[in-house]
Amino acid sequence: MLKYIYQDLVSVVEFLPGGVAMGAVFSVAFFWAVGKRRKRRGEERAAMLPGALFWIYVSVMLIITFFSRESGSRQGMDLELFSTWGINERNNAFVVENVLLFIPYGFLCPWAFKSLRRFLRCGAMGFFTSLGIELLQLATQRGFFQIDDILTNTLGAVVGYLFFGVISTLFRKKG
Repeated sequence: MLKYIYQDLVSVVEFLPGGVAMGAVFSVAFFWAVGKRRKRRGEERAAMLPGALFWIYVSVMLIITFFSRESGSRQGMDLELFSTWGINERNNAFVVENVLLFIPYGFLCPWAFKSLRRFLRCGAMGFFTSLGIELLQLATQRGFFQIDDILTNTLGAVVGYLFFGVISTLFRKKG
């Protein structure tokens, strides 16, 4: 299983430059819009690093899960819960990769957006983001719509949120 995970991680490295470039564009647009709104309200500027990292990550994630595949290359639905795990090492690797894919999402969401610093809000964002990706994959036939993917992606977002909670607690105690 680790062999497959390693191979898949290496295969997505080629998408990093495009994802970083697209994320940089999203970041500039986001900070321009948020900066204008905050200036009108007389609020201080938002911290740029968390937001920029969030948009870069989202861009890379979209390229990996959506744009890296040909339209019509994959089609179908799997609505059976836990149908992916245990079939073979390849499928088990896909399950682990889905969890790993959303760990940064669960960490970056609450860091970039104060409104997502609550467990349920961050978990719900992970769920709805995953659901959106699965629906887009189904509509464009760029991936299978699988309930397991939504579950494992949401689990990854929750794990990332827990990491964020631990790290932010450690920084508060030091400061």
